Amino acid sequence: MSVPIRRLDSADPDFSRQLQILAAYAPAQDEEVEATVSRIISNVRKQGDKALLEYTKQFDLLAASSLADLEVSGAELREALASLSKQEADALGIAAGRIRTFHEKQLAASWEYMEPDGTKLGQRVTPIDRVGLYVPGGKAAYPSSVLMNAIPAKVAGVKQLVMVSPTPNGERNPMVLAAAALSGVDRVICIGGAQAVAALAF
Repeated sequence: MSVPIRRLDSADPDFSRQLQILAAYAPAQDEEVEATVSRIISNVRKQGDKALLEYTKQFDLLAASSLADLEVSGAELREALASLSKQEADALGIAAGRIRTFHEKQLAASWEYMEPDGTKLGQRVTPIDRVGLYVPGGKAAYPSSVLMNAIPAKVAGVKQLVMVSPTPNGERNPMVLAAAALSGVDRVICIGGAQAVAALAF
């Protein structure tokens, strides 16, 4: 069922009231969401993979006996990249190259100097060892999210990049997986939602 698009004209005398109605939200809904997310985070913190597997079954309708069952192998990532049409592969490759070039120019360097009294001063720039990356999945699958987050991390020197992305009903998006392969993502796990973010944190 399609929803008709509402058009507001700022010249209308009733514009401010109409805009307020359109932009209004129910705080109660926010509180309910916050309570649900807090409960999910708490369960993942206490129960680990057990909670992750239960939430993946509940929200993504994807049953797995272990977290390893939800991990995408390096071979699968490379296969996804190889499966793309030339047009898709070229588009991803060009975007990846431009993103890499831009962020290489942003790299900050370490430096130091010695003052006459022997005091050593400077700045040391070191990459984070491990980084977690959340990529939307399902209908809202954006390979650009992978490229624009994974490539800067790799350019900065991050040693391990773990990506989580939901795959409702087990449907994996080949463009997202291909972007992960192209970006040098080290691990991809098919989990999503607040539970995935909690897993990355804990």
